[in-house]
Amino acid sequence: MNIRNVAIIAHVDHGKTTLVDKLLIQSKIFRDNQEVRDCFLDSNDLERERGITILSKNISITYGGHKINIIDTPGHSDFGGEVERVLKMADGAILLVDSFEGAMPQTRFVLQKALSFNLTPILVINKMDKPNRRPAEVLDEVYDLFIDLGADDEQMEFPVLYASSRFGWSSLSPDVQGTDLTPLLDAVITSIPPPKEAEGPLQMQVTTVDYSDYVGRIAIGRIFRGTIRSGMPVSVIKRDGFTQKSVVKDVFLFEGLQRNKAAEVPCGDICAVLGPEDIDIGDTISDVDYPEPLPIIPVDEPTMSMTFSHNDSPFFGKEGRYVTSRHLRDRLHREIKSDVALRVEAAPGTESLKVYGRGILHLSILIETMRREGYEFQVGQPHVIYKEINNRKAEPIELLIVDIPADLSGRVIEVVGKKRGELKKIDSIGGRSRLEFHIPARGMIGLRNRLLNATAGEAVIHHQFYQYEPFKGSIPHRQNGVLISMQDGPATAYALDALQARGRFFISPGEVVYEGQVVGEHNKEEDMVVNVQKAKKLTNMRASGSDEAVKLSPPVVFSLEEALEYINEGERVEITPKSIRLRKKILGEWERRKADRLESRA
Repeated sequence: MNIRNVAIIAHVDHGKTTLVDKLLIQSKIFRDNQEVRDCFLDSNDLERERGITILSKNISITYGGHKINIIDTPGHSDFGGEVERVLKMADGAILLVDSFEGAMPQTRFVLQKALSFNLTPILVINKMDKPNRRPAEVLDEVYDLFIDLGADDEQMEFPVLYASSRFGWSSLSPDVQGTDLTPLLDAVITSIPPPKEAEGPLQMQVTTVDYSDYVGRIAIGRIFRGTIRSGMPVSVIKRDGFTQKSVVKDVFLFEGLQRNKAAEVPCGDICAVLGPEDIDIGDTISDVDYPEPLPIIPVDEPTMSMTFSHNDSPFFGKEGRYVTSRHLRDRLHREIKSDVALRVEAAPGTESLKVYGRGILHLSILIETMRREGYEFQVGQPHVIYKEINNRKAEPIELLIVDIPADLSGRVIEVVGKKRGELKKIDSIGGRSRLEFHIPARGMIGLRNRLLNATAGEAVIHHQFYQYEPFKGSIPHRQNGVLISMQDGPATAYALDALQARGRFFISPGEVVYEGQVVGEHNKEEDMVVNVQKAKKLTNMRASGSDEAVKLSPPVVFSLEEALEYINEGERVEITPKSIRLRKKILGEWERRKADRLESRA
């Protein structure tokens, strides 16, 4: 068969999406005079803003009489659910590794997934235009990684290419600069096997679900057996084994960036199917007379949970379109149909929902997407998910790698050590040190900011889930208390100036706040209620020095991830389309004191 299904996998920011851009350009998908933006496949606003791939996408190009289906995957382990489900569509994988950074945590993560699916690998050592490249050492690192992951002899015999995604060339030698990506395309055709032709009735597994306001749900997946035709009756086998009959209205093939209607799609190709309703990821579309399910796509367990609830602050409904618990519940249940790594369940005795995900980034991307859609809600402190293994409490451990200038190693080891991190390895690369730790996932909450502060912004931090290990003991979270607004109203420069000695503020003069809102961080451990609305009394008397200009320190502005990492158990982050506010769960001061007394008695 003249079809090749290949996934591009790599660590974050090693050049996957840029390589796909250059492959599209070389394949003449675009007109000569057409303006093509960078990272063309990162179509999501959040992907373009953050410079990372969040959602997997698939396209196809034609080369040498062969159709090559290319699957671009996320590089961050928090989006591992995307990686796991789309790798099943591929027969081979292009593993991209940075020519200086080498094998990083997510390199290990995505390669482990690829090897578990028995994909044929092609190694591409990318960014060969870097002046500090070290391809020979990186190649040795990758061989060591394959051995660590238990690759067999056949998988170890992978072809090696050297490339620059940025400039669109590849080469078979590290000392020769190529002219285009032809060597890579030739390697895909010769090294990656064509899809196996399986005899028998139709079997197609849904790995992605798209949605159109005009035609409804669109199932995307690979044909593992048989042929699918427009107008044919089929059986849809759900993940729980339930079977329902349906009819295929239309079938679309991926050609370049387009989906073109086709009469039929043969075994081994990737297509989009329109017709079956209520279809979800992992479902099998099979022959109506011989309904046989394919194995369910395995997905790693979530490691972190967070409580979502409707917004009950005095600013309720002022900025959002969807504000009720019903809106929130419907949106989250819609999300789990397209994100297999996400789980949602009702919190007992409340209208809140408990959402389980892979990590802070996974959950924060969901929160950011919802607020941009017009949702208004509040979320609680992230919690790791514990398990019981051999009658002992176990917690998720992360593999943390910190890349820093060599003279800052001591500071990093001290900061990570306070979070129960254990130093496993130190490597020196080009005047920088790479420290490898095993640290509880609890310790990762708030750690990024501490490391950046300790290293004056020099630290480059990567982490991924490693394994469950016995509970490591208590970890101090935030040492300082917070400053809490006493009443509703706009903050005044006069009040903030008088309170500056008490701590640092998160608000600016003139900003309207409400009772119970967290407006700053206290210098001491306990919380403090303050009056930020207090105004200067006006008199007709003037005195020397009493009317000096107010000089305020700039407020601390949190990103969404920073806010989630900052809050304690009794606090919430209020999310609206226009604002991110920190607040106490119980807004009234006396109600909070009463709740604290009841808790201490219990």
